[in-house]
Amino acid sequence: MATMAAIGEVARLHGFSLAGVTVLPAEDAAASRAAWTSLDTDVVVVILTPAAARAVADLVEESSDGPFPVVLPA
Repeated sequence: MATMAAIGEVARLHGFSLAGVTVLPAEDAAASRAAWTSLDTDVVVVILTPAAARAVADLVEESSDGPFPVVLPA
């Protein structure tokens, strides 16, 4: 079954869990990268805060068949 995840600062993402999104808190670049690499194979969409998106940009490019990233506005 396809799922959604969100990576980034918890203050910006806490409401997404109410909609069934798996929230992976990441307060810095290293945590964002670790969260991206730990995604389950059933994750099809990943919501990213702007800081998390910058931290994982190269990983997103490398995983062309991976989950679809959606970046929140700044």
